[in-house]
Amino acid sequence: MIIVKSKREIELMKEANRIVGGVIRIIAEYVKPGITTLELDKIAEKYIISEGAIPAFKGYKLHNSQKGFPGSICASVNDEVVHGIPGPYVLKEGDIISVDVGTLKNGFYGDTAYTFPVGKISEEAEKLLKVTKNALYIGIDQARPKNRVGDISYAIQSYVESYGFSVVREYVGHGIGKSLHEDPQIPNYGRKGIGPLLRQNMTIAIEPMVNIGSYEVKVKSNGWTVATKDGSLSAHFEHTILINEDGPEILSVWGI
Repeated sequence: MIIVKSKREIELMKEANRIVGGVIRIIAEYVKPGITTLELDKIAEKYIISEGAIPAFKGYKLHNSQKGFPGSICASVNDEVVHGIPGPYVLKEGDIISVDVGTLKNGFYGDTAYTFPVGKISEEAEKLLKVTKNALYIGIDQARPKNRVGDISYAIQSYVESYGFSVVREYVGHGIGKSLHEDPQIPNYGRKGIGPLLRQNMTIAIEPMVNIGSYEVKVKSNGWTVATKDGSLSAHFEHTILINEDGPEILSVWGI
């Protein structure tokens, strides 16, 4: 069921998403060669708690048989698409790292993601990050009343594929509110004019995941981390947005 938010609920959504945007702004200061992904996780967690929020990902389960996610952020490096577990990996020059973060405050969720370059990266990696980030905003621009989910999906897919990259199909954007994942699903591929109707005061998370190579992915042995099957680089950008009467409003502003 798609949940349209009240004015009060929207204000609470803005607060949760202000905090995730703040995490990205702070993490940007620390992403450099020599830091571990676990250190980044601790920095993020400290900030989230200082803002009176709860790290939404910590202990989260995709299904009941799964162990809860151990980190406060997802830290996905190079060929890792999403759900990378923070740990002892030391970032090195030329890496790219996708940081995905969620918060829970006053009963509502915030969610955002950003892919950072670590030092100087290759031209191909730079292009991947630029195209993926642009695809996010192209998708957001379609999030207007009376459009359909497929309009977002098509805009992202057609833009990404025009550069020879591929969009991940097994993982998608989503509605967000009192639950981290609500209806509707927001695929990054599809056809214009199909899918659920977009309405004023819906809140959704749009999150293109883009691979340099094939769109096929696999789950690593830890049961969480999703990586490209062909080992190619992957990038991920995400914003939580509100659909206003006159168009989209980004709630999870990064400030970088």
